[in-house]
Amino acid sequence: MTLAPGRTDVRLFAALTLARIGETARAKQLVKELERDHPSDTLLKRYWLPTIQAALEVNRNNSSQALSLLEPAVPYELATPSELQIGTLFPVYVRGQAQLIAHNGAAAAKEFLKFEDHRGVTVNFPLGALAQLGLARAYALAGDTTKAKTAYQYFFTLWKDADPDIPILKNAKAEYAKL
Repeated sequence: MTLAPGRTDVRLFAALTLARIGETARAKQLVKELERDHPSDTLLKRYWLPTIQAALEVNRNNSSQALSLLEPAVPYELATPSELQIGTLFPVYVRGQAQLIAHNGAAAAKEFLKFEDHRGVTVNFPLGALAQLGLARAYALAGDTTKAKTAYQYFFTLWKDADPDIPILKNAKAEYAKL
């Protein structure tokens, strides 16, 4: 059984977004609803729910728990997405974020490089650009200033038309200036 398109996809994306921005209670409520509505959905149980729960742990700066929660998603994270599926490689992105908060730049870079290695899976999903920023941060954390600068510059190219007041872009520019 696979998740039905429409409202379920919207709830998945909403739960993950809420988890990533720290809206824990609302994210957990959506997770409960999804579990109730799709009790035997493998993709939900092995890919989406671990990713959402791991994102909640990343927001709590609990990298070890986030990494542990993501283990069931490993066999599914590089699967070819269904047409117009949202959120390809989300577990990889969250794992990279967990490695960043664990101050493990090399492991974080390994995760974020999967976005470059598997462009056919990510296509033009926005997480690919954010993974580029994660890669820049990973290289900076690992002390590889040259690669970090290159990764930041590529991120800035991807976001050249973005609103300059977006906090993540402003933070990235400040980080780049410190290199």
